[in-house]
Order: sequence, then structure tokens, then C-alpha cells
Amino acid sequence: MNIVLLQAEDWLGDGLAIVRDRRAVHIREVLRAAVGDSIRVGQLGGLCGRGLIAALEPAGVTLRVELCEPPPPRHRFDIVLALPRPKMLRRILRQCAEFGVANLHLINSARVEKSYWQTPLLQPAKLKEALLMGLERSRDTVLPTVHLHKRFRPFVEDHLPALSAGRPCWIADMGARLSLADAPPLPAVVLIGPEGGFVPFEVELAEAMNAQRVGLGQRILSVDTAFTAVLAQALPGSG
Repeated sequence: MNIVLLQAEDWLGDGLAIVRDRRAVHIREVLRAAVGDSIRVGQLGGLCGRGLIAALEPAGVTLRVELCEPPPPRHRFDIVLALPRPKMLRRILRQCAEFGVANLHLINSARVEKSYWQTPLLQPAKLKEALLMGLERSRDTVLPTVHLHKRFRPFVEDHLPALSAGRPCWIADMGARLSLADAPPLPAVVLIGPEGGFVPFEVELAEAMNAQRVGLGQRILSVDTAFTAVLAQALPGSG
């Protein structure tokens, strides 16, 4: 935890906040902070700053907070991802927040198991929990927005053109001639398929909506590795 994130219910007023859950445990047992110490804090969805420890009590840790710094910049890619298996999804959600992705669209695909859509991880509270882990690691305060699309064709035909309007739309494909590393350094939408990739019909439909195929190299990558590879090629502030 590299930042203590504050939410609306933590505020006492007059610049004071109190944390009572695992954040308080982290301050006491990991940071080993004392009254008068300053730690990095941020308002969820807002500014970053410092929190001066005003009290360490069994009921919680009271902080005198000053927020004056903007959160880190957003990643220039929005990601469209075929829904992975739940165990992998949890890692991807954390990585999504670490990289500062603004929008993650989880979509269906021919190679996505129907049971994946039943995972409790897709419930709003579970999504938020997984994303918070990434924010805390990367000293960010802004949660990515996760969008769920359970039908592939309606998503591509009805939503993708609007999402990619005014910016490139790339679809990761093993046989592509253009490498993503050589693509123009612009804000873009990037589609990443499931294990085994998108089926030919799905690639063709995306191309009909002006998506362009790009490669990630000559090796076959797992979904979470491909996800990281895509985002690492366009970190905030680069290009």
C-alpha cells in the first residue's frame, strides 16, 4: 500500500479523517507510524496529498489531511478485453488500475466460457475491491470504469464505432503485419482476445468497424501477459 485512500465515510470534517479497517492496520503494523508522522494519502476520485497522524487509537487512526496534488495521468489506451477466467481477471483488474486505464470494456467472444460471466468478481463491490488494490500500489486515486458487454456482435457494431471515434482502434492479432510498438503514439482503443485469440469472424467484424490488426511479437502470450505488454508500450507520459 503506497497510498492510503480516503472515501466519503472517512471524513470527520475540518480536514480530519479517520480510517478503521486494513488501512489502519497498515499504518500501525507496516508503516509503524507514530503520532506526528506524515503519510501519503488521497481522496478516492480526487486529489493526492499528505496526512499527518493526529491520533493512534484502537478505534482507528485519525489523520489531519491536506490534499493539493493531482492524481497521475490516465493511460492513453482504453482496453476492450474478452472476459478471461476469474482467477486471471482479478490480476488484470489490479493491473488495469496500476497502469491508469480510464476504461476497461469486458466483452464476450466465441472462446469465452459462459460460466465466466457468473463469477462474483463482476459484482460492483468486488470489482471495486480488486481495482483499489491497484490504485494503492500505484499511488493513484481514480478508479478505472469497467463496462460489461455480454454480446460480441452488438458491442462491435453498436458501441465500438463511438468508442473509437477520432482515434485509432487496434485489434491484437498474431498474424498482423503492423506491430503495436510501431503504431502511431496516439490515444487509442485496443482489443485483446481470449486464450486462443479472436476467431476469424470476430476479427473480420472488428475490421469492418475500422479496427486495424496489430501484432505483439512472434510469441504466443497468455491473456494477462498480452494485457501487460499492450499497456507497457504506451505508459502515461510516453510518446
